[in-house]
Amino acid sequence: MKKKLLILLFSVIFLHAKAQNWGGGIDQENFNWGFGFQYIASEYKIIRTANWQEPVPDPNPNGGPASPRLNSISSPLSAGFGIGFVLNYKLNKNLDLRSTPSIIFNDRLVNYEYDLTGYNSNFVGNFPDGKKQQKVSPVMVDLPLSIKLKSERRKDFRAYVLLGAKYSTDLGGNKKPKDEGAIAIERLLKSKKSYASYEAGLGFDLYFEYFKMSPEIKVSHSFGNVIRREGHPYDTPIDKAILRNFTFSLFFE
Repeated sequence: MKKKLLILLFSVIFLHAKAQNWGGGIDQENFNWGFGFQYIASEYKIIRTANWQEPVPDPNPNGGPASPRLNSISSPLSAGFGIGFVLNYKLNKNLDLRSTPSIIFNDRLVNYEYDLTGYNSNFVGNFPDGKKQQKVSPVMVDLPLSIKLKSERRKDFRAYVLLGAKYSTDLGGNKKPKDEGAIAIERLLKSKKSYASYEAGLGFDLYFEYFKMSPEIKVSHSFGNVIRREGHPYDTPIDKAILRNFTFSLFFE
């Protein structure tokens, strides 16, 4: 995934014309703005509890285990997209303060594989092929703030690196949960309403006659766990789920 993003980034650069362009006079302004489109690949870095493989007991006093013994928990990469704005303030010739507030649409996946040995057929029927997948589907508003360190401009090309942090909040975080009143095995894994992340990236400013385009790759990493604690079979084995995003963006200013 990361290799594909790098290939896409450098393809954009080499397709750019070599003649120097004005770029709409953007370098002469202290403040400028634009809009952007993002392709996002997300995954959780899952840190398991000490006894993560053990069956989770049913909260019903007369019930047995709510889930079988676990063999594995994993989080595959899942794709999403975002749209937003870029706000840029020039601090000096080679340093900018930048924010790219965006709305992000992205599913995050967690796969569970179970050992069904010794369980009766009725119980096993809840776990087809010994597997379950949980999908976390928040609609996030990302509010990042970064320092942009720029190289000298060479014709219509300028490289930059980014370092910063962002605050993310779920637009649907206050809605009534879909699994309210459900039995333990039908509960859903959920994201925290808000959390913070640190991020770093690199990109290139490409100057055209009336605008500037900036392809960019960025990696973000949440500061801590982003999963809600509700005590059901899907969050109990997880000590921490740290969100990692790999983002390719195109900004137009």
